[in-house]
Amino acid sequence: MKVLITGSQGYIGQKLVKALVPHSHVTGIDIVDATSENYDYHKMDIRDPALSEFMQQQKFTHVVHLASILQPSDDPRRDYDIDVNGTLNVLGACVKANVNHLTVTSSGAAYGYHADNPDWLSETDALRGNPHFAYSHHKRLIENMLADCRTNNPDLQQLILRPGTVLGANTNNLITNLFRKKRILAIRGSRSPFVFILDEDVAEIILQGVQHSKVGIYNLAGDGALSIQDIAAVMNKPLLTLPAGLLQSLLWIGNKLGISSYGPEQLDFLRYRPVLSNKALKEQFGFVPSKTSKQVFEFFVKSQGLINE
Repeated sequence: MKVLITGSQGYIGQKLVKALVPHSHVTGIDIVDATSENYDYHKMDIRDPALSEFMQQQKFTHVVHLASILQPSDDPRRDYDIDVNGTLNVLGACVKANVNHLTVTSSGAAYGYHADNPDWLSETDALRGNPHFAYSHHKRLIENMLADCRTNNPDLQQLILRPGTVLGANTNNLITNLFRKKRILAIRGSRSPFVFILDEDVAEIILQGVQHSKVGIYNLAGDGALSIQDIAAVMNKPLLTLPAGLLQSLLWIGNKLGISSYGPEQLDFLRYRPVLSNKALKEQFGFVPSKTSKQVFEFFVKSQGLINE
């Protein structure tokens, strides 16, 4: 196999490189300078028109598309261009280069943050996204493109993965910032459940998917879910419970004053978490997560010293 990883210098990308190198010829592309030299790395933007020719020259058999904007910037048009048009460029290049197998890390966010989401979302539930939440909106649009590609280019096998919240010993992002506060924010009347998946499990699932050219769409989550109240209990931290309307106003003010990276559009993100069923992952893909959602969270907070004594 000859494997190309987009976003190879990222958090999951580096774990996947380490896992794949002993088994395959691995090439990576990203927009940052290389931090390791144990694989064939090329600094390249996924929007680059030269990507198609590069992939044809290299004759890749498998592509793992990880490149994505995880945290929105001050330039939403750029974020959209990278996420959506960049993925479209990757898809077109895969087809022209006769790639056999494509793995894409989507997200549970593609289902959207909605009050009427099922208690447990399965892969057959509708992808509705949230137009005002860029990450969720982009993931839904990307999955629509992938579905069109499956119809128009069936020779390109696809494996689509929809992770819940990914955590590991060193995870640091906008979501984990919520857990570093002195008090855990809760919305009155909302359990705000989270499902977690260990970062090492995500890398292992991608590895198995590539090695065995598995196809299909799978949610990635450990067993069970944790409410925001459960999260506070694990961390031995007090809850700050606010009415939804008040919190929305505070988020708007904090964002306008530049003292918060969260805006009022994040309210639904906090109170209507998509809760992912991992039944298909276990029964069809054949992977049992090494830790439950609770065990993943406990491992994360212990590793980072976030439990109050």
